[in-house]
Amino acid sequence: MQGLIGKKIGMTQIWDKDGVRVPVTVIEAGPCPVVQVKEAGKDGYEAVQLGWAPQKASRLSKAELGHTQKAGLEQPVRVLREFQADASDKLEAGTVYTVEIFKDVRYVDVTATSKGKGFMGVMRRWGFAGGPMTHGGHVKRRPGSIGMRQSPGSVEKGHPMPGDTGNRQCTVQNLKIESVRPEQNLILVRGAVPGANGSMVIIRKAIKKA
Repeated sequence: MQGLIGKKIGMTQIWDKDGVRVPVTVIEAGPCPVVQVKEAGKDGYEAVQLGWAPQKASRLSKAELGHTQKAGLEQPVRVLREFQADASDKLEAGTVYTVEIFKDVRYVDVTATSKGKGFMGVMRRWGFAGGPMTHGGHVKRRPGSIGMRQSPGSVEKGHPMPGDTGNRQCTVQNLKIESVRPEQNLILVRGAVPGANGSMVIIRKAIKKA
């Protein structure tokens, strides 16, 4: 299996074998049961749909509940995501994958939704210098002129402007795995991971550092 669904617990620090302090993010990943196996002949592509986070049956629609019951799960799940499977995987509904799949993996890519920062001006959002703060300056924290001259006489697409910051899906690649703890369903990765503590994350085997 190429990845798992998990939850960001928070950051801490550990010491390696040389006594060097290493900042790590603790992620609780899995266990994730297989809910559905996508087939090329039937669905048009191949993938494995994993579930995560047990959920009360009363909080799911009849369609969602029937989908999980068809897989033979003991308890319905709240989150469904699709992953690519390895050639050696046992592709059957109900099979459960844990952090054991990362025991021989050195690097992972982690996808999550970043923290929302609210509305920001251009100085804080993009690092604009702003106008002169002395007497007589009329453009202090404003973006200034954004248009062009006569040709083409328009604003370029993607021009930095004030707006909502954060709350975007982003991926941090090539995070080194410092420790895998199957008995606690935990993965410790070096560095920071997007999102707030307790938010959902997707952990995949790194594609650039196999």
